[in-house]
Amino acid sequence: MNSLKYKEYNGSVCFAAEDEIFYGKIEHINDLITFESDNAHGLKRAFEDAVDDYIAFCEAKGITPDKPFKGSFNVRVNPVLHKLAYQKALDKGISLNKFIEATLEKELKE
Repeated sequence: MNSLKYKEYNGSVCFAAEDEIFYGKIEHINDLITFESDNAHGLKRAFEDAVDDYIAFCEAKGITPDKPFKGSFNVRVNPVLHKLAYQKALDKGISLNKFIEATLEKELKE
């Protein structure tokens, strides 16, 4: 899937052939923010305007805009793997969170 990026936000890109409209939404946040245009260039601008409008709306209401990827997510793993990871973290003298973070960093750099 194609996507747009602006500030800290990602937007989806879709095309409705029947209506000849490009459309999308801001991804990975709880609020529903959509945008559309009749051309690809306009869609990018509509996405950026939607992000700016969302941030301005939240500021006007005194609320914090939802941000994608807050740094926290739940992962379900086999209990044996969970135990092994915990033991490895304990052996290294670090928390399980730090061990998982270091393991992800190592894997993603390769």
